[in-house]
Amino acid sequence: MGYNGAMSDSQHTDLLPAYLAVGEDALKREAVIARLKARLATMGDLSFNSDEFDGEVAEGAAIAAACNTMPFASPVRLVYVRNADKLKRADAEELVNYLKAPSATTVLACEAEKLAKNTRLYKALAAAGPKAVIDCAPPKSWELPKRVRAMACTHGITLTEGAASALVELVGENTVHLDNELKKIALAHGTADGVGEREVRALVARTSEVKPWDFTAAFAERNLGKCLALRAKMESTSPHVLIALCTTRLRELMAAQSMARRGNPRGLAKALGAPDWRVKNHGAWARQWRPEELRRALASSRDAEQAMKSGSDPDEVFYRWLVETLKR
Repeated sequence: MGYNGAMSDSQHTDLLPAYLAVGEDALKREAVIARLKARLATMGDLSFNSDEFDGEVAEGAAIAAACNTMPFASPVRLVYVRNADKLKRADAEELVNYLKAPSATTVLACEAEKLAKNTRLYKALAAAGPKAVIDCAPPKSWELPKRVRAMACTHGITLTEGAASALVELVGENTVHLDNELKKIALAHGTADGVGEREVRALVARTSEVKPWDFTAAFAERNLGKCLALRAKMESTSPHVLIALCTTRLRELMAAQSMARRGNPRGLAKALGAPDWRVKNHGAWARQWRPEELRRALASSRDAEQAMKSGSDPDEVFYRWLVETLKR
């Protein structure tokens, strides 16, 4: 038996004609689409009532035609478009036009890592309803180990804080990759005990390069050994970039000390025009330096940059400057 016209069953009336899962958290995007598919599967056989497209190669006219196809033995069908942000402009415009009068028997689900809010496609999808856009922004880097520990519980294991931080360090911030590694760890672990850092490092191969901000955090806390270890794992970041980032961090620490002397350490974020979470460690870092040490480091960084530009080996210059600056 087929269905014609709008959905009549009251349990289906809160479905929107279109959804957009957008953000860099790939695991969350996958979960959003999976939940939507599971919900629609309870209404009818999705093998007869769904189409999937990849925005990198799909034609907008074909997607619109699929949306206008009537469902079979179900009140609704699903049209899923991954990489919706990769649609060519003309193809995206086909969807914009479709969404002006969408089918009452189709749910269009678009997934995108990045889709600007000022694009016509984003606006058309958002107009489908107040809950049409699902934000899949990734957690802040400092929040990620906590997220990893929660993810681990879904695989029947618990991770120590050190283990979670080590996993992020080795794998990077892609939540799908992190989840895949957690699955492997769960299979290999095989006991009820928690997973520690040593076990993570034994089981997981490094697949991510160290981020520059991890290096500048170690620099700010004056941990020379950690800086050298991290630098050895940074293949694509030049010493020119690193010394510039370190110089910026020195200025931020000078500002943190200044705000502390004024009795307003909490005003640092506003003074730097930065979010609170980005400067949450600056006060503790600033206490590792004397004011004259920061001034001397800032002055010597200019000399080091000039030496790099004048023909000296950049890596050697940066290494010498780093050791000289961080020694106590």
